[in-house]
Amino acid sequence: MTVRKHALAGTHRLIPPAETLERARRVMPELGITRIANVTGLDTLGIPVVMVVRPNARSLSVSQGKGVTLEAARASGLMEAIEFAHAEHIDQPLRLGSLEELRATCPVVDVSLLPRRDRGPFSPHLRTLWIAGVNVLERRPTWVPYELVHMDYTLPLPPGSGSFLMSSNGLASGNHPLEALNHALCELIERDATTRFRFSSDAAQRQLRVDLSTVDDPDCRELLERYERAGVEVAVWELTSDIGVAAFSCVIVDRDPDPSRPLGPMGGIGCHPCRAIALSRALTEAAQSRLTVITGARDDLLHQNVWTPEENLALARKRRDELAAHPPERSFRDAPDFRSETFNEDAAFLLEHVRAVGVREVIVVDLTRPHLGIPVVRVIAPGLEPLNDIPGYVPGPRASRWLRERAS
Repeated sequence: MTVRKHALAGTHRLIPPAETLERARRVMPELGITRIANVTGLDTLGIPVVMVVRPNARSLSVSQGKGVTLEAARASGLMEAIEFAHAEHIDQPLRLGSLEELRATCPVVDVSLLPRRDRGPFSPHLRTLWIAGVNVLERRPTWVPYELVHMDYTLPLPPGSGSFLMSSNGLASGNHPLEALNHALCELIERDATTRFRFSSDAAQRQLRVDLSTVDDPDCRELLERYERAGVEVAVWELTSDIGVAAFSCVIVDRDPDPSRPLGPMGGIGCHPCRAIALSRALTEAAQSRLTVITGARDDLLHQNVWTPEENLALARKRRDELAAHPPERSFRDAPDFRSETFNEDAAFLLEHVRAVGVREVIVVDLTRPHLGIPVVRVIAPGLEPLNDIPGYVPGPRASRWLRERAS
């Protein structure tokens, strides 16, 4: 069945943000979502950001949403909270067994390509929990480690936990299963591209900085103008990797850091077949990152980056000066750009491009609860790199190759 897009501003959805929001609001009580708060006005940017609260969450109790409009931000935040709630409460059949036991009777993912944890206990004989998904490249069922799928971080963790990197990477929701699949695939490609960029040399990174005067998308231009009016410097780098799907990273920093409001540099990343959507996601995520710090909504992030006001000011000034010293060299129009009218075409494009770099499994675990009617998936693509700043990260084959190339 062909699934056409009907909302194209800032992101691609089956239905407009207002309708997405109306559908999603109906499930708030059952999923423990108590509040959608518009926090845009706590910053000076004017880029819509919301926080969505689930007091009894088993992972993050606050989700964030951003967008080019307030309705889009509300839909974004609410859908993120919904997908987390689904991943925290999975009621599908699980199997407890070792890799050796499982692969004797059923197809199992290639665990050698999964994001492993440093000093993790995994071995072919370790008994752990597994859950079934579908490898959409071969259309066959495949079992994957449960700890790569669930988001229930309450202690004690299930038997055999600690072998693989637990994160929200590849978790996505949508108004249709294909919409959710595409969101998840873009996130996996984005994280892989970000890690590759971080492992490249400073000189290579400088060559990828985008000249913002070449940005010709109206929504992105409006976002850039909002930053300009707020006195905030924006720098953008194109992260597009060998996969060939547009990806961008951006950093924002006050041009004149204020000692009474010491904010360090903040960043955002985005990926999408359409380069304008990829850039829009990066720009709005940077605004979201600032408001996450301003609101104090994420204690985990604050503990990871404990800076005094003086250190924040010093970081902001240093980053501002670094950006001024290295002018941009790349055109926004150098990034690949694929535009389609259907989610089917986007899915085919994304799957074709990850297959082209050697990915042989793209496993979709459907977490949708039929009675709620909001598609939620967790997608696992063995071989693609997660973010390298996740605690316990170990470079996989792609990252190991990038590191060797940099050293040579």
